[in-house]
Amino acid sequence: MQQISAPELAQWLADDSRAKPVLLDVREDWEVQTCALPGVTHIPMGQIVARAAELDPDAEVVCVCHHGGRSMQVASFLERQHGFGKVYNLNGGVHAWAEQVDPTMAKY
Repeated sequence: MQQISAPELAQWLADDSRAKPVLLDVREDWEVQTCALPGVTHIPMGQIVARAAELDPDAEVVCVCHHGGRSMQVASFLERQHGFGKVYNLNGGVHAWAEQVDPTMAKY
């Protein structure tokens, strides 16, 4: 698993020459309703074990949560238990995104 900063992810998403990653948001429903990056795939952390097969193990996946702790656990799980080879953790989560990339994003 690699760490990716909010500004690095923003550059990646803006780069039309590079395939977009799966943005896997592992927060709870109410958190995603409060704020979310555009185009996320939402699977709450508590459902990852049951729903991991919905994800492509060959895809580049960026795991996202509030501050980066839950997403790091999910990224590690996908890598170790399901053989995902291109997994990233959004360091600082949506909070870092709101602070460093999109100051209009709601914070909680």
